[in-house]
Amino acid sequence: MVSDVVIKLVDVKKVYRTSSVVTWALKGVNLEVKKGDYIAIMGPSGSGKTTLLNIIGLLDKPTSGKVIIDGRDVSKLSSREISKLRNYKIGFVFQSFNLVNRLTVFENIELPLIPRGLPRPLRTKLVKEALLKAGGDLSWLLKKPNQLSGGQQQRVAIARAIVTNPAILLADEPTGNLDRKSAKQVIQTFTKLNQSGQTIIVVTHDPEVANCCKEILVIRDGKIIGSKSPDLNRCIINTVE
Repeated sequence: MVSDVVIKLVDVKKVYRTSSVVTWALKGVNLEVKKGDYIAIMGPSGSGKTTLLNIIGLLDKPTSGKVIIDGRDVSKLSSREISKLRNYKIGFVFQSFNLVNRLTVFENIELPLIPRGLPRPLRTKLVKEALLKAGGDLSWLLKKPNQLSGGQQQRVAIARAIVTNPAILLADEPTGNLDRKSAKQVIQTFTKLNQSGQTIIVVTHDPEVANCCKEILVIRDGKIIGSKSPDLNRCIINTVE
């Protein structure tokens, strides 16, 4: 029987050490995320939100505990296998967009496709489809990111994250640098992606963003201390300006 659990964390701990200081970022996190989940992670600054997302996204390794992505125990994989798993299964959206300003919008979105050796016509088709799915406009393709507004850049970043059709989409404060109108458009895009089957985890400090998800997890001092149901009436998409 095939499991619908796409992410599983078992007693995951993360410790940062310097010569004089030991900092526990995560203190034994257990988590199961199923296909089609749409989860917000909320907590105060320094609670471990970004560390948790980076470990789920295979950008960082836990000090101890198990991380299982799509049924594969990451600790048993080589660096090359981890890179391949991340490229094929996970899309990441950052608060600061992380676009390359010397490249065009097309080239930025295309980047995750390059390692796959796909023919140029197919890459072009996938880039255009991803940009439209992310709520963008094809007229942006030949522009540089710094010629776009913040909201437009974030939609380009979303297109780059979904161009490979990953099973999992992770977003770290995706509306943190945006005005309210742009934030609403980004969350509308996430909601549509989730409705089409995308599994999404969003780290956010904004209750109006968290309330658009299907579940809200609360993290404090490196531990998930509880979960709660969203109040859709307080979702940014549904609130009046």
